[in-house]
Amino acid sequence: MATTATRRPMMTLYSRPDCPDSHRVRIVLAEKSITADIIDVDIDNPPEDLVDLNAYNTTPTLVDRDLVIYDAQIIMEYFDERFPHPPLMPVDPVSRARTRLMLHRIDQDWYQLLPDISSGDKKKASKARQAIASDLVLLSPMLSKRAYFMNDEFSLLECSMAPILWRLAQLGIELPSQAQPVKDYAERLFQRESFRQSLSDIEEEFTSWA
Repeated sequence: MATTATRRPMMTLYSRPDCPDSHRVRIVLAEKSITADIIDVDIDNPPEDLVDLNAYNTTPTLVDRDLVIYDAQIIMEYFDERFPHPPLMPVDPVSRARTRLMLHRIDQDWYQLLPDISSGDKKKASKARQAIASDLVLLSPMLSKRAYFMNDEFSLLECSMAPILWRLAQLGIELPSQAQPVKDYAERLFQRESFRQSLSDIEEEFTSWA
């Protein structure tokens, strides 16, 4: 979603330091070496200007001059189109469509389940953990064929998958032995300089594997 805002001298990203949605946007920033003022947000005590900019009071929220965007996926694609190098989406339309479909699946099948895990409802949390773990097991054969998922180059898929993989221990998700290709893939992502740069102080303390 996007709205307009008073013109500002540089890009500003309102980001929660423990938020996976914010984290994936920060990975794109680092991967493309985009200069932005990152403001850490306490969701229980948000800055007044964020409340004015975003009626939903959510993070991440991007302000770029007179443009305000407050959806992680839209922000990521906006960055990729505005700052085309290095490209984080395939060039050909078929591969782009397939990548977008998988990004949608990651949003719907993983990110949308995260509130269930933190809800305090044990039944909901267990079901959500099992769903994400099962998905990762199913993806294991695909992740063992290439250095990156579905593409020969690092893409927005990696930017979206890495925050979840980095948080598996915190989410209480354990992977079985047959998911070793997932762990190998994750370690390749974690070793990238852009990933290391994207981590907040809180995220640096996370243990990636349960």
